This record gives sequence, C-alpha cells and structure tokens, in this order.
Amino acid sequence: MEGTPHPIPRTVEEVFSDFKGRRSGLIKALTSDVEKFYQQCDPDKENLCLYGLPNETWEVNLPVEEVPPELPEPALGINFARDGMQEKDWLSLVAVHSDSWLLAVAFYFGARFGFGKNERKRLFQMINELPTIFEAVSGNAKQLKDQTATHNSSGKSKSSGKMQSRQPESQTKVIKVSAPPKEDYESGEEEEEDDEQGATCGACGESYGTDEFWICCDICEKWFHGKCVKITPAKAEHIKQYKCPSCSGKRARV
Repeated sequence: MEGTPHPIPRTVEEVFSDFKGRRSGLIKALTSDVEKFYQQCDPDKENLCLYGLPNETWEVNLPVEEVPPELPEPALGINFARDGMQEKDWLSLVAVHSDSWLLAVAFYFGARFGFGKNERKRLFQMINELPTIFEAVSGNAKQLKDQTATHNSSGKSKSSGKMQSRQPESQTKVIKVSAPPKEDYESGEEEEEDDEQGATCGACGESYGTDEFWICCDICEKWFHGKCVKITPAKAEHIKQYKCPSCSGKRARV
C-alpha cells in the first residue's frame, strides 16, 4: 500500500517505468510467489487489495482510508473469493483486475501532469507492447502471439487475390465484389484454395485481373467486369439482386 514514498513519475518514460515495475511485482505475486500470495489472502480478513509497487515488489494490504485516495485503488476484497473458486480461475480474475488497475494508475499520472494527445498515445503504445498480466498468468501470451502470426499469414495467402484490389464494400456485397471463383466448382475447401486466374468475364471473355472490379450475376452466377456491364462499386452497393444483361433479357421475354 505505498508504505514507502516513491518518486512521482512526470514524463511518459517515467510513467512507463513505473508501470513496468508495478506490473513485474504483480506478475510475481500471481506466478512465482503464488503460494505466499494465496496464504495472505485469508477470506476471514477484511477487504484486501493486491498492490504492485514501482520497485517490482508486491503486497496484500487494506485499502487506504482517505477519500479520494492519492492513486486509484485496486479491486477490493479479492480475498473473499479465494476459496469459492478454482484457484486458476481466481488468479485469472485477480490478474484481469490488476491489468485494469495498472492502466488506471498510468493514465492517472498522465492526466495529473497534463499529457497531451501524442503523449497519451505514445504511453499506450509502449504499454500495449507488453503482454497483459492475465496473458502472463494464464500462459496465453505466447499462444496469442503465435495465433496472431498464423492468422496474419493465412489471411494474406487466402485474401490477397480476392480483396486487395477491391474498394471497401458493405458486408452484404462482399460476395459480389470479391474475386470471381473458377467456373468449375469442386469441393468447398478446394474452391477457397484454388487460384482465381482461370475465371473469365461473361461479357468480354478476358481473364480475371486483381486490379479490376468484378460483379456476379445472382441468376446465372457468372462473373463480369464492372466496366463491361456498366456497374461501379458505388452502384453495386445499392443492388440487392444483380442480374446480368442476358438474364435480364430472358426474364423480360417470359
């Protein structure tokens, strides 16, 4: 509970250093020192809080009595839930509240010393580069990093040919403005993996190009260059069901 006075951080770098110190202390409490932390959170005691200190230590203590406190206070009464939950779930819950508290303290300093928009943005970016306490405690930090890398690489390989040349469209029009698939359909999985280079325009017969806008007829399911059927991306936004010139003519004659 901030028993020993610590230097008050006044710059972005100093606030970030304070953040890292408190974060390290909290992670120790919830990982390497977890047995000691568990014992100190006796449910028979009063409302207890977990404090991370700038010198990379931690302590479990009562909240300060002054209102409002000098700094934002951590979650109260973490000890009451200790025996009512699975230990892993309890530690994860404390970790989430600790993450919230760390951000509150960091931006309290930012507000107190008048950080501008750019300083606040820089502080958040520095903080956001670090795994959260929850990620560190639950072991998800590396897993999330790997999943992000995998998602980014797979996203590029699957969507680069379909969407990179498209202007942003609403979700209801994604199918129409994405790249045309091959005309010969096989399995659903093979459709996604196949290269679209074999697709041709139903009007001019030219092959698909990644820098061109295409639209699909909802009747015959053929793909056309937007320029060949005089449809722009903006106009496609307002078309609920597109019919190519050929299908429009057939329906008119019936």
